[in-house]
Amino acid sequence: MIVPGQRMPIVIATRPVDFRRGHDGLAATVQNELGLDPHSGLTVVFRSKRGDRVKILVWDGTGLVLTYKRLDQGRFSWPPVRDGVMRLSRAQFEALFEGLEWQRVQPKRVPKPAAAN
Repeated sequence: MIVPGQRMPIVIATRPVDFRRGHDGLAATVQNELGLDPHSGLTVVFRSKRGDRVKILVWDGTGLVLTYKRLDQGRFSWPPVRDGVMRLSRAQFEALFEGLEWQRVQPKRVPKPAAAN
């Protein structure tokens, strides 16, 4: 699914979705409701209504991969519910997937070394 060093956009669909949907239903949601291409290598994170479950849809170049996770206790930390998507950094995504407060993760921008110019 997501491997170290892989550069791909990661977004959260901020509005909860029907968790009975599978690969094709979620891909249709990405395309028709979010206006994105589900076959572009994009990683889309979907939330449940209760907030304790997450589904992640990724196109890996050969097919759609759907990952599902349910927390045994507590809920995931989600952005406010609204239409559209919100972009996440890889570090924020990993914190969200672990059930941590991803909002506290602030990726640092490292300037390009002078020798690289």
